[in-house]
Amino acid sequence: MLSVAVKGYEERARIHELLAGEPNPTLGGVAGWADALRYTDPDRFKATAGWHYINAKGGGCAFVVARDCPDGNCVVAAIEAQRRVLADRGQSTAARRDALKFLVHFIADIHQPLHAGTRPDAGGNQFQISLRTDIPPEAYALRSYVDGVMGTNLHAVWDYYVLADAKRSPAQYTRDLARLPGNARSAASAPLAWAKESCALTESREFYPDGHVMTEDYLRRMRPVAEERVRLAALRLAAVLNEALDAPPSR
Repeated sequence: MLSVAVKGYEERARIHELLAGEPNPTLGGVAGWADALRYTDPDRFKATAGWHYINAKGGGCAFVVARDCPDGNCVVAAIEAQRRVLADRGQSTAARRDALKFLVHFIADIHQPLHAGTRPDAGGNQFQISLRTDIPPEAYALRSYVDGVMGTNLHAVWDYYVLADAKRSPAQYTRDLARLPGNARSAASAPLAWAKESCALTESREFYPDGHVMTEDYLRRMRPVAEERVRLAALRLAAVLNEALDAPPSR
């Protein structure tokens, strides 16, 4: 994820303190932890699987939390809940560490358009794609890459290929996106609004391709959209962390 502008020495020090002992004690280093639970702690992953997305069950992008987020099991409620845990200095260090790691992941998820939608295709996971590309997949998917054609799905295209097609390293992308302007207004909104933004993108005319054969032209057209979502995710994550880490000690 784009470098996050946590504002002050004290906030950065608190993050370093919370992440002490992690294999890669940086925000980027823990960004995949919530997904990795699938393998490292399957029971916990099962319990938190619903926290990665929200679906509008009434159609369109008019999310209703009481209907679409039963018992707090959606990404909107998970962000709010984990923010409260991180802000509460009465919580254990382990609980606050996990809250920080969840927030990094979930704020990225909610800005990936297919984590907030209305179509009955499991966030694009059931929308199959045959993508011709010279970019090989990550190791786990190599068997699906044959003669320059990747058998995949729309969700995976947005998770990986839309940005990977730019052929920039994470460090290069961090530098390039950090140069784009950011402002407090773009960060000053709530998770439900972020979900509605993502959903609206999936409902746009060009988001779902016609048919299931995709070329790199789609990736090039959609890349500015994905880059803007990454930029906003970083700005908003910084705002959430600054607010939570600035919270006064509980009495």
